[in-house]
Amino acid sequence: MQFGLDKIFGLNQQALNIHSRRSEVLASNLANAETPGYKARDIDFKAALQQVKNGSAGASLKITNPRHITSAGTSPGRVDDVLGEMKYRIPSAPSIDGNTVDSLREKAIFMENALLYQTNLKFLGGKIKAIKNVLKGE
Repeated sequence: MQFGLDKIFGLNQQALNIHSRRSEVLASNLANAETPGYKARDIDFKAALQQVKNGSAGASLKITNPRHITSAGTSPGRVDDVLGEMKYRIPSAPSIDGNTVDSLREKAIFMENALLYQTNLKFLGGKIKAIKNVLKGE
């Protein structure tokens, strides 16, 4: 009898990958808060997770060899394939130098994303603990 861990864990693994990638994008925004002309970007978590759930990545190139580069510029089967184009954040107050990063807002969004990541990680840890208990016969 063969079973897949993807079925057991559901979308949690992909959700963790999306949260992780979103943290990188938000950290990049914070790092460039003083860079003139920098445009703040973000990933729409709900849309990215929906794409993973539906298994659709939009228009993609046909890959005939695993070493080919995909349309997203990543290797096949990665979360980056379905993240699509990152969105630019609309600034609440325009900056004279063209920078659209609002440090306070970015920090708040970063912390919210970190809390959601930790919550998802604990939920996944609970599933792993339940599997271990079943295997031990408890």
